[in-house]
Amino acid sequence: MAEIDVTGGPVPRAEEILTPAALEFVASLHTAFADRRDELLAVRRQRRPLAFLPETRRVRESEWRVAEAPSALTDRRVEITGPTERKMAINALNSEARVWLADLEDANTPHWENVVSGQVNLYDAVRGTISFTSPDGRSYALAPDTRPAVIVVRPRGWHLDEKHISINGKRAIGALVDFGLHFFHNAQAALDRGAGPYYYLPKLESHHEARLWNDVFTHAQRELGIPHGSVRATVLIETIPAAFEMDEILYELREHASGLNAGRWDYLFSLIKYFRDAGPEFVLPDRASVTMTAPFMRAYTELLVRTCHRRGAFAMGGMAAFIPNRRDPEVTAQALAKVREDKGREAADGFDGSWVAHPDLVPVCREVFDGVLGERPNQLDRLRDDVSVSAQELLDVAATPGAATAAGLRSAVDVGVRYLVSWLSGNGAAAIHNLMEDAATAEISRSQIWQWVRNATLLDNGVTVTEELVREVLGEVRRTLSDLPQDTVDTAVDLFAEVALAADYPDFLTIPAYERI
Repeated sequence: MAEIDVTGGPVPRAEEILTPAALEFVASLHTAFADRRDELLAVRRQRRPLAFLPETRRVRESEWRVAEAPSALTDRRVEITGPTERKMAINALNSEARVWLADLEDANTPHWENVVSGQVNLYDAVRGTISFTSPDGRSYALAPDTRPAVIVVRPRGWHLDEKHISINGKRAIGALVDFGLHFFHNAQAALDRGAGPYYYLPKLESHHEARLWNDVFTHAQRELGIPHGSVRATVLIETIPAAFEMDEILYELREHASGLNAGRWDYLFSLIKYFRDAGPEFVLPDRASVTMTAPFMRAYTELLVRTCHRRGAFAMGGMAAFIPNRRDPEVTAQALAKVREDKGREAADGFDGSWVAHPDLVPVCREVFDGVLGERPNQLDRLRDDVSVSAQELLDVAATPGAATAAGLRSAVDVGVRYLVSWLSGNGAAAIHNLMEDAATAEISRSQIWQWVRNATLLDNGVTVTEELVREVLGEVRRTLSDLPQDTVDTAVDLFAEVALAADYPDFLTIPAYERI
């Protein structure tokens, strides 16, 4: 029996989640798979030239399909994303979206209370008993006449540990804690209610990492007597190496695969990270300038749709992060027009559904996809045989229109620091300047600044980006944040400077940030 040590503080109803049997189950996953996880993280550090793998050509060229989707997941035209905070969970379930991506990753912070209370909320949500009364007396519960969204859980990525649980003297793997606790408590309950244990898998960089998840699923189902193949997983293609292994990732997960998602913000972060020191031809303009119509982004999304539909898997579109502002109807109208255009492009390209971050965007996304789908649940029959994407097209960053600007630099610093203030305070889904931001935003911001400094990028005002300039802008931004908790602001500013200006680029800002909470 494993030695399990839980060091987190008290959390309401923790005893219902952190039962001896549940912790033993998590420990069994850790014992079986921790060494392989560590080996795969070490492989990530050995960067290779990006190309379609010659050794897996047979997988790409042969005919095979993933398992048929269960009925609960055949129609995914609108998915709403958000953390497992109790009120937000209820709002997501009531939003009339087909799916709720219950986020234990980038829209969440791994404060111990969030880790445990998120599992409590998922436990109640699966059973339809979730309710909440706010401090002002308002009550929230599942709408009696609304079909709640199907729950799909996103655990943490392979790179993150859980410092509040140790197993045989070693920190537990965050992904296995999140998955293990949810699966242990909810897999059978979800099946009994006509759904199942469904997951989104983040930050994968290779088909070997997908194979590891597949083995985790097989192990978990066997250990708890859950029918093999009950798990369904949608993989976020949000790293540049994974874009070259879409077929292979689906193949490894084919008994449990549900689809792929175009995780656009993390994809940009990954691309900047991978090519951060590859020279000026890989320097991107301002984040706001990099739209889904950029040639390398079009190549990525079209390849994703073609790959998914050829294999009978769903192709899920990217995030609409806008937050409607009822006090500013003009701004809201302009933003909704952009959301409609973005979702229209995805539906026309063959995506089966797309993401929104706010319940008010559900009708917009649904209307667009209804217009294309009609009575059909999805577009799996659109094989996109007209699409052919080369490695060069996936890497054609230089063709991206736009420029690096002084305003873009200040925005990157401002949004990055504001997000970190929120994250350090326990909120990973931060409303900033009418957008719902998660950790990917801060990752892009600090990575782009790191790249601009290393490449002595010239801004539109003729000024070169240097470490001194970034620190000057940081100081200016710091002075505008007087309305936020000052100790947390100071920590956020120091952390942002650390991850944006370090001599050795930190792979993920959430790793040093985690040690500060």
